[in-house]
Amino acid sequence: MQMSNLDLFWRLGVALAIGLMVGIERGWRARDVEDNGRAAGFRTFGLAGLMGGICGVLGLQLGASFVGFAFVAFSAVFGAFSWLEARATGSLSATTLIAGLLTFLLGVLATLGDLTVAIAAAVSMTVLLALRTQLHSWLARLTWEEFRAGLILMVMSFLLLPLLPDRPIDPWGAVNLHDVWLMAIMMALISATGYVAVRLFGGLLGIVVTAAAGGLASSTVTTLTFARLGRAQPGAVNLLVGGILISGAVMALRVWAIASALNPRLFGPLAVTLGCAAVAMGAMAVAFILGQGRGPTDQARPSLTVANPLEVATSIKLAALLSAVMLAAELVQRVWGNAGVLAVAAASGVAEVDAVTLSMSRMNIPVTLAVQAILLAVAVNTASKAAIAAWVGGSAVGWRTVLASLTAIAVATVAYLWFN
Repeated sequence: MQMSNLDLFWRLGVALAIGLMVGIERGWRARDVEDNGRAAGFRTFGLAGLMGGICGVLGLQLGASFVGFAFVAFSAVFGAFSWLEARATGSLSATTLIAGLLTFLLGVLATLGDLTVAIAAAVSMTVLLALRTQLHSWLARLTWEEFRAGLILMVMSFLLLPLLPDRPIDPWGAVNLHDVWLMAIMMALISATGYVAVRLFGGLLGIVVTAAAGGLASSTVTTLTFARLGRAQPGAVNLLVGGILISGAVMALRVWAIASALNPRLFGPLAVTLGCAAVAMGAMAVAFILGQGRGPTDQARPSLTVANPLEVATSIKLAALLSAVMLAAELVQRVWGNAGVLAVAAASGVAEVDAVTLSMSRMNIPVTLAVQAILLAVAVNTASKAAIAAWVGGSAVGWRTVLASLTAIAVATVAYLWFN
């Protein structure tokens, strides 16, 4: 590897900058400690990065073993001073020691390897160091169920997914277990986004964030929760109906995003119709929320509890439902044609739209048929949620939700007929 003088100085400058960046964070955190009271600070980390860079340059001439010996010597000296500091202060933290060793190695990488990778790694390290308090606070609030959910997601993604056959397993070529499980993972991640948003912001930012996050996780659960609260708190009916409509709007946009990601050909045909539906529901939601007035709004902020979306049972049920819908749609199309596919979509949409969205996006069917099936499922689901709201929330919640839902369906229908 031959380098010009300009390139050499530039790489050594990056190595020094990496050390200084880490040193700023370490020095700021220990800014109240007197000089000579800590093993490493701003200047030491800057020099460590530069030393790594110089060792990398020398390694080009003396061989890779020189870099290894230099790292061992640096580790011994830096570790000795860190041990002396720990003994003096009674601290058992190894963070500064690890940061120093990594700074040296990133200095080497800056001269011998990819500069972009070295800089990205240095920035990531500095961010992790700077977020110490926030990360510890988050870890303290982490429940065992949430930790287990993360482990389950990793097992689903990195252990089970590679083991599943990436080919159809049925005689009709409708069900690919690898694709089904991959879609189940994707839906779990989307639901997890709603779960985290509700967990972190639902009680602070109120109805809008709660409803939007609930729409990501499950608009049906959101509708049921808000409708129940509407019956118990009649003074906050407009606010809660607005939340139901926000979750419905987010659901429509979520369906569009998922379908487009799985099948880019659906992007345009779904955009106008679902976009108009989302805008209509969003506009009516704003009207209802603004119409709430100054009454009991503050006392009526709903508390939405979204079930942890990464349970094994949930993923298995979703995968089974996806397989069933895909198989049913394929067989029904063979017997009854396109009308049968639409019938399956409508029946599935009564409960939820995700299975229809995922299956229709992946099936080998005409784009027009896939669009019609997805839109039909969304319309049926919207109507069924309005019926749930009327049944659970009573007449006050019911007539508002039904009227708004039918209006959104009508707007979407007109948009589809106009632009298709």
